[in-house]
Amino acid sequence: QVQLVESGGGLVQAGGSLRLSCAASGRTFSSYAMGWFRQAPGKEREFVAAISWSGGSTYYADSVKGRFTISRDNAKNTVYLQMNSLKPEDTAVYYCAAGPHGLGRFWYEYDYWGQGTQVTVSS
Repeated sequence: QVQLVESGGGLVQAGGSLRLSCAASGRTFSSYAMGWFRQAPGKEREFVAAISWSGGSTYYADSVKGRFTISRDNAKNTVYLQMNSLKPEDTAVYYCAAGPHGLGRFWYEYDYWGQGTQVTVSS
Protein backbone atom coordinates (compact mmCIF):
# COMPACT_ATOMS: atom_id res chain seq x y z
CA GLN A 1 0.00 0.00 0.00
CA VAL A 2 2.89 2.35 0.78
CA GLN A 3 6.14 2.40 -1.13
CA LEU A 4 9.27 4.13 0.13
CA VAL A 5 12.28 4.81 -2.05
CA GLU A 6 15.57 6.12 -0.67
CA SER A 7 18.20 7.94 -2.68
CA GLY A 8 21.30 10.06 -2.15
CA GLY A 9 23.69 7.52 -0.70
CA GLY A 10 27.28 7.24 -1.83
CA LEU A 11 30.93 7.48 -0.89
CA VAL A 12 32.20 10.47 1.07
CA GLN A 13 35.35 11.27 3.02
CA ALA A 14 35.33 11.82 6.77
CA GLY A 15 34.08 15.28 7.66
CA GLY A 16 32.02 15.53 4.51
CA SER A 17 28.27 15.84 4.01
CA LEU A 18 25.56 13.83 2.33
CA ARG A 19 21.81 14.31 1.92
CA LEU A 20 19.45 11.34 1.80
CA SER A 21 15.91 11.51 0.42
CA CYS A 22 12.94 9.22 1.03
CA ALA A 23 10.02 9.54 -1.37
CA ALA A 24 6.70 7.99 -0.32
CA SER A 25 3.96 6.89 -2.69
CA GLY A 26 0.61 5.18 -2.27
CA ARG A 27 -1.77 5.71 0.60
CA THR A 28 0.05 7.82 3.14
CA PHE A 29 -1.30 9.87 6.01
CA SER A 30 -0.14 13.07 7.62
CA SER A 31 -0.28 11.33 11.01
CA TYR A 32 2.39 8.79 9.98
CA ALA A 33 5.74 9.16 11.60
CA MET A 34 8.81 8.82 9.39
CA GLY A 35 12.10 7.46 10.59
CA TRP A 36 15.62 6.69 9.46
CA PHE A 37 17.45 3.56 10.57
CA ARG A 38 20.83 2.20 9.60
CA GLN A 39 22.45 -1.22 9.59
CA ALA A 40 26.12 -2.11 9.28
CA PRO A 41 27.28 -5.64 8.31
CA GLY A 42 26.86 -8.05 11.22
CA LYS A 43 25.05 -5.43 13.31
CA GLU A 44 21.42 -4.95 14.26
CA ARG A 45 19.25 -2.17 12.90
CA GLU A 46 19.99 1.11 14.67
CA PHE A 47 17.68 4.08 15.09
CA VAL A 48 18.97 7.32 13.60
CA ALA A 49 16.20 9.94 13.54
CA ALA A 50 12.42 10.36 13.38
CA ILE A 51 9.97 13.10 12.48
CA SER A 52 6.24 13.55 13.07
CA TRP A 53 4.25 14.42 9.95
CA SER A 54 1.53 16.16 11.95
CA GLY A 55 3.56 18.15 14.44
CA GLY A 56 6.98 18.52 12.89
CA SER A 57 8.71 17.27 16.04
CA THR A 58 12.04 15.51 15.66
CA TYR A 59 14.03 12.98 17.65
CA TYR A 60 17.65 11.91 17.17
CA ALA A 61 19.94 9.18 18.37
CA ASP A 62 22.71 10.49 20.61
CA SER A 63 25.32 9.31 18.13
CA VAL A 64 24.09 11.67 15.40
CA LYS A 65 22.57 14.57 17.34
CA GLY A 66 24.12 17.86 16.28
CA ARG A 67 25.42 16.37 13.03
CA PHE A 68 22.28 15.03 11.29
CA THR A 69 19.05 16.88 10.55
CA ILE A 70 15.76 15.25 9.57
CA SER A 71 13.20 17.34 7.69
CA ARG A 72 10.07 16.90 5.62
CA ASP A 73 8.23 18.26 2.62
CA ASN A 74 4.65 17.04 2.87
CA ALA A 75 3.69 18.54 -0.48
CA LYS A 76 6.19 16.14 -2.06
CA ASN A 77 5.65 13.28 0.43
CA THR A 78 9.39 13.32 0.97
CA VAL A 79 11.60 13.08 4.06
CA TYR A 80 15.24 14.12 4.09
CA LEU A 81 18.25 13.31 6.21
CA GLN A 82 21.03 15.89 6.02
CA MET A 83 24.25 14.33 7.31
CA ASN A 84 27.16 16.60 8.19
CA SER A 85 30.55 15.94 9.80
CA LEU A 86 30.37 12.32 8.72
CA LYS A 87 32.50 9.73 10.49
CA PRO A 88 33.66 6.27 9.38
CA GLU A 89 31.34 4.74 11.99
CA ASP A 90 28.40 6.24 10.09
CA THR A 91 29.05 3.72 7.32
CA ALA A 92 25.93 1.58 6.89
CA VAL A 93 22.89 0.91 4.75
CA TYR A 94 20.34 3.59 5.60
CA TYR A 95 16.64 2.71 5.56
CA CYS A 96 13.60 4.95 5.51
CA ALA A 97 10.52 3.75 7.43
CA ALA A 98 6.91 4.82 7.99
CA GLY A 99 4.59 3.96 10.86
CA PRO A 100 1.49 5.09 12.78
CA HIS A 101 3.37 6.07 15.94
CA GLY A 102 4.98 9.43 16.53
CA LEU A 103 8.75 9.71 16.94
CA GLY A 104 9.24 5.97 17.39
CA ARG A 105 12.81 4.78 17.95
CA PHE A 106 12.20 1.01 17.70
CA TRP A 107 12.14 -0.87 14.41
CA TYR A 108 8.91 -2.72 15.24
CA GLU A 109 6.99 0.56 15.47
CA TYR A 110 7.23 0.95 11.68
CA ASP A 111 5.17 -0.89 9.08
CA TYR A 112 6.76 0.14 5.79
CA TRP A 113 10.39 0.13 4.73
CA GLY A 114 12.42 1.27 1.79
CA GLN A 115 15.06 -0.79 0.02
CA GLY A 116 17.95 1.06 1.64
CA THR A 117 20.78 3.19 0.33
CA GLN A 118 24.47 2.62 1.03
CA VAL A 119 26.49 5.30 2.80
CA THR A 120 30.24 4.77 3.00
CA VAL A 121 32.52 7.18 4.86
CA SER A 122 36.25 6.79 4.23
CA SER A 123 39.02 7.67 6.70
